Amino acid sequence: MRVGVLTGGGDCPGLNAAIRAVVRKCEVGYGDEVVGYRDGWRGLVEADRVPLDVASCRGLLPRGGTVLGTSRTNPYKVEGGEKKVLATLQEDGIDALVAIGGEDTLGVAARLAETGVQVVGIPKTIDNDLSGTDFTIGFDTAVEIAADAIDRLHTTAESHDRVIVCEVMGRHAGWIATYAGIAGGAAAILVPEEPFDIDAVCDYLRRRHSKGRFASIVVAAEGALPAEGTISVASPEIDQFGHPRLGGIGNTVAEEIEQRTGMESRVTILGHVQRGGTPSAFDRVLATRFGTAAVDAAHEGAFGQMVALHGPRVERVPISEAVSTLKTLDKDLIRSVAEVFFG
Repeated sequence: MRVGVLTGGGDCPGLNAAIRAVVRKCEVGYGDEVVGYRDGWRGLVEADRVPLDVASCRGLLPRGGTVLGTSRTNPYKVEGGEKKVLATLQEDGIDALVAIGGEDTLGVAARLAETGVQVVGIPKTIDNDLSGTDFTIGFDTAVEIAADAIDRLHTTAESHDRVIVCEVMGRHAGWIATYAGIAGGAAAILVPEEPFDIDAVCDYLRRRHSKGRFASIVVAAEGALPAEGTISVASPEIDQFGHPRLGGIGNTVAEEIEQRTGMESRVTILGHVQRGGTPSAFDRVLATRFGTAAVDAAHEGAFGQMVALHGPRVERVPISEAVSTLKTLDKDLIRSVAEVFFG
């Protein structure tokens, strides 16, 4: 069997571990040949490929990013894009395609599967917002990076009796903000799922600081929005998949807190540092399990499926089901600790 593999969308720690697992399972487990496509779907549109084998994947397990490169190219937004993808697959004699990506990358995979492309999906996104799986590749590492940053922000905030707003990624889902905020002992967590009341946030911070010298860390997901009629925010640019390019809510929140309370406030935007660097042990293991399971699925003819983590088990769900709706934050998760830790 000739197997193609690509990584699309935003990069994240664990992608190389998944590529390595796919290649090793193919070559050692089944005697397959593997072709890597550069920069996500762009590689298939432009027939930009590279052969992959076990030797070329040595040293990838702890390496961040993706050696195949990635992009947010949407072949359905490129003239003749779908035909070019199909032509490349036919020209290269690809029997199965492994697409490693999030909502957008796997959304394209789902559409191609409807045309007969034999594709298997692997879920990755630091936002952890793909339905059908408990966790996605990259999420655990992003949370560790954010929690470590919050730990460090505590010490400087305590030294100056400041409020520090830490902005993390999360366009439509507040998984990173919530996990990192709880792990880092944040005073408040602002997530996209629930518009925040800036007056309520400020009132709570005033009460905290009135009791003595305090450091207050406010964690805000980049997609967090103020309640209607409270704070105005600028309209963002839109990418090829119709998603807004976000970032900057942390600045707005910090400015509002300082103006309304008089407390010195600062902002730290973690941005792409959350995507970079060495993957955590959990992400390395998860990526390895997903990669090997995807190749097994291809050999068993389970096309149009995505490998997924359900409890301790790696199982399969239809790609179309995984991308049909975003997995937003379980509000009980934050409410279960809010009464005790967030005033």
